[in-house]
Amino acid sequence: MITQSRPQPEPTWLTIIRLLRWDKPAGRLILMIPALWAIFLAARGVPPLPLIGVIILGTLATSAAGCVINDLWDRDIDPQVERTKTRPLADRSLSIKVGIIIAFISLFCAAILAFYLNTLSFILCVAAVPFIVCYPLAKRVFPIPQLVLSLAWGFAVLISWTAVTGELENDTWVLWGITVFWTLGFDTVYAMSDREDDQKIGVNSSALFFGKYAGEAVGIFFAITAGLWAYLGVTMHLNLGFWLTWIIALVGWMIQYIRLSSPEIPQQTYGQVFRQNVVIGFILLGGILVSIALN
Repeated sequence: MITQSRPQPEPTWLTIIRLLRWDKPAGRLILMIPALWAIFLAARGVPPLPLIGVIILGTLATSAAGCVINDLWDRDIDPQVERTKTRPLADRSLSIKVGIIIAFISLFCAAILAFYLNTLSFILCVAAVPFIVCYPLAKRVFPIPQLVLSLAWGFAVLISWTAVTGELENDTWVLWGITVFWTLGFDTVYAMSDREDDQKIGVNSSALFFGKYAGEAVGIFFAITAGLWAYLGVTMHLNLGFWLTWIIALVGWMIQYIRLSSPEIPQQTYGQVFRQNVVIGFILLGGILVSIALN
C-alpha cells in the first residue's frame, strides 16, 4: 500500500519574504527607479557612493514597510480578491502580531538610514509616513486611491534630490510630477486586473473611477509623463544619450496604450504592462547616466 506524504509546510522565513514581497522584485524596483533618477539628476554627475547605497536600501525598507502595512489593513479584504488571497496575512500563514512586528522593524531600518541624510531630507522622510500608512485606507473613502500612492511615490524624488542638494529646485518638482503621473499610469493598469473583485467588495480604484475609459486615462498619464520628461531634458540640457531612451520610452508607452485600448484585454496583459514599466524606468535611468557621462 502506497501512502502519500503530506506537503511540507512553507518555512517561516520564506513566508516573511512573501509578506515583504521580496519574491516579486518588480514592485520593489519600481519605487527605487524614481529615487535613482533624482539622485543622479540632482548631482549632475555621480553622487557619493555611500549616499547611493543609503537611497537603495531606504527604498527597499520603505517598500517593505508599505507592503506589510497594506496587508495589515487589508487582511480581511485580500482573501476576497483572486490576486491577493494567498498573501500571508490574508491566508493566516502569519499572525497579525508578527505582521506588526515586521512592519515596525522595516520602519525602524528606514529611520536609521534616514539619519544619514540632511535635515530637509529627514523631514521629508517623516512627511512621507502618513501617505504610506493611509494609502490602504484611501481605497475605502477616496475615489482615486492610486493618487495617494502616487504622492507617496513622489517622496522618493523629493527625499533623494534634497539628499544631494539640500534644497528643492524647479527641476525637482518637474521630476516629482513625472513620478506622480507615471505612477498613476502603471498603478491604474495594476488596478484594472482587480476591477471585478474590487467592485464586488465595494472598494475604490482609479480603474473603477475611469471605468471604460481607464485605458485612455492611462494613455493620458503616460503622455503627460513623456511631456514632462521632454521639458526636463531641455531645462537640464540632457544630451542625445537621454533623448534616445526617451524615444524608446515613448514608443513603449504608446504600445501599452494601444494594448489597453483593445476591446478584449487578456488578463496577463496588466502584469506585463506593469513589468514593462520597470524596464522603461531603467532604460530612462540608463539614458540619464549616458548623458551625464558624455557631458
